[in-house]
Amino acid sequence: MTDSTANNGIDARTAPYAALILRVGLGLLFLAHGLVLKVMTFGVAGTVGFFESLGYPGFFAYLVILGEIGGGLLLIAGAYTRWIALALLPIMIGATLQHAGNGWVFNAPNGGWEFPAFWTALLAVQALLGDGAFAVKVPALTAPATAARRPEAA
Repeated sequence: MTDSTANNGIDARTAPYAALILRVGLGLLFLAHGLVLKVMTFGVAGTVGFFESLGYPGFFAYLVILGEIGGGLLLIAGAYTRWIALALLPIMIGATLQHAGNGWVFNAPNGGWEFPAFWTALLAVQALLGDGAFAVKVPALTAPATAARRPEAA
């Protein structure tokens, strides 16, 4: 075992780039799903109508559209990655539950549940991994390092 994989088998040199690839991939999926599918393909009114046809209040559609587009952009940027991934979990859990009765395969009529379930799992992984490489940091909102957290202070 090398120094970079000691203790857990994860290569500390490449893990930030793996988190970056996952983060940008998730962000692009959310952006495409919210903007291209819900806004540009179905239209906002069509999406609201679809949500209402499922028995959900129409305003949920606006929350989901905002969550998918805003969350996607923030994931791509790497801003507040853990929090954004956690905030998007209810959307994907809801999507998984909505598709659960359609069967396993996503090309089943009305879509299966495996893709939203996998997407949910990926969000959980991203929340555990954190930002990864090339993430936007907002200094005013970043917690200051304490003496206990800084190795050089020990």
